[in-house]
Amino acid sequence: MKWRPDRSGQRTGIANLPLHGGKAPRWLFDRMVKLAREITIVIVTDYGAEEMLRRLSHPHWFQAFGCVLGYDWHSSGVTTVLCGALKEGVKGLERDLGLFVNGGKGRTSRKTPSEIESWGERLSVDPSPLVYASRMSAKVDSAAVQDGYQLYHHTFFFTSGGNWAVVQQGMNDANGYARRYHWLGAGVSSFVNEPHSAILSAGRGSALNLVASESAPARETVTRIAAGQKPESTIADLKKLTTLTLPARHYLTTEDLRPDSLSKILLSAYEHQPRDFEQLLGLQGVGPKTIRALSLISELIRGVAPSYRDPARYSFALGGKDGIPYPVDKTTYDRSIELLATAVNRAKLDLSEKREALGRLAHLSTA
Repeated sequence: MKWRPDRSGQRTGIANLPLHGGKAPRWLFDRMVKLAREITIVIVTDYGAEEMLRRLSHPHWFQAFGCVLGYDWHSSGVTTVLCGALKEGVKGLERDLGLFVNGGKGRTSRKTPSEIESWGERLSVDPSPLVYASRMSAKVDSAAVQDGYQLYHHTFFFTSGGNWAVVQQGMNDANGYARRYHWLGAGVSSFVNEPHSAILSAGRGSALNLVASESAPARETVTRIAAGQKPESTIADLKKLTTLTLPARHYLTTEDLRPDSLSKILLSAYEHQPRDFEQLLGLQGVGPKTIRALSLISELIRGVAPSYRDPARYSFALGGKDGIPYPVDKTTYDRSIELLATAVNRAKLDLSEKREALGRLAHLSTA
C-alpha cells in the first residue's frame, strides 16, 4: 500500500505549530531513534527510498510519524526532534538504505551544504544539484515568501538516485507559533513558481509571496530592476519610497528599509546581471530586505504588484481532539496510523518496545 498524498503522489504542504519550550528527555529520544530506524528500514525495504521521501514531504504523515515515536502531537518540537532522531537512526545505514539525512536545527542547519558535499565525495557523485536544491529551498522560504517566520531548522533528505525532500521550520516570536515547510523534489518544476503544491491552512495572514503564480509579472519586473537599472537609480527610488505612506492592506512596509545599506547588494546584483528571478534570488547576499526593496519599487513605481497571498492553509496537520483549531481529520489520521502500524508490526523491535509503539497507535486510533 503506497501513501498517496494526492493523485500524482507529489503533494507537499506547510504546517503551523505552537512553540513549546524544553526538549525531549534522553530516555525518550534514544527510543525514538531506534523506532525511527526500524520503521524507516521497513518502508525503504518494502517501497524504496523515494517512497520515504514522499511520506516525509507530506505533513499529515510526518505529524503521525512524530506521534507514534512518542512526541507531542501539536508541538513545534516534533519537527526538530523527529528529524534529529531519523538522522541519528539511519547513521551507518545510509549506503544500505540509499537514504541520506543532512542538516538539522540552528548551527547544524548551516552545515547542510558541507554534509551533502561530503556524501558526494564518498559516493563519487556530483553534489552540486543537491546543494543548490538545499540552498534555494531555504532562500525561497526566507526571502521569496516573507510570512513573518524566521527559519531556524533545515533538514535535507536525498536518495542514491538523486531525489530529494526538505523539511524546514520557521519561528514567529510575535504569535508564538512555528511554521513547517515541506518540499518534494519530484514535484518541483520551478523553485520560484508554486514550488509548494497543495499547501493547506486554517489560519491565514499577510505575506509577500513572490512564488505565487500570480506574481510572475512581479518576478520579471523585480529582475529587470536589479539587472537593468543602475544601482544609483534604484537607491534614488528607494529613498523616494521612504517618504510614502503605503496602502494598509499590504504586508510591505518601509520601516526597516535602509537604501544606503542595500547599495552594495544592489551593485552586486547589477554586476551579475541575473537572467531571471531564480538566479537573482540565488545570488550571494540577496535576502529578504533586498527582495522587499525591489518589490516595493516594482509595485509603487513600476505599478506591478506581487501577490500577498499567504501560502499557508492549515494550522495543524491533523486537527485537535477538542475541535481546535478544527476537528481531527479522522480519515487521513486512520490512514497514517494504518501505514505506521504495518511498519511497526514488521519492524525488528524488542517485544517490550513493540508493545509500547502499538499501544500508542491504538491510543491514537481511539482518541
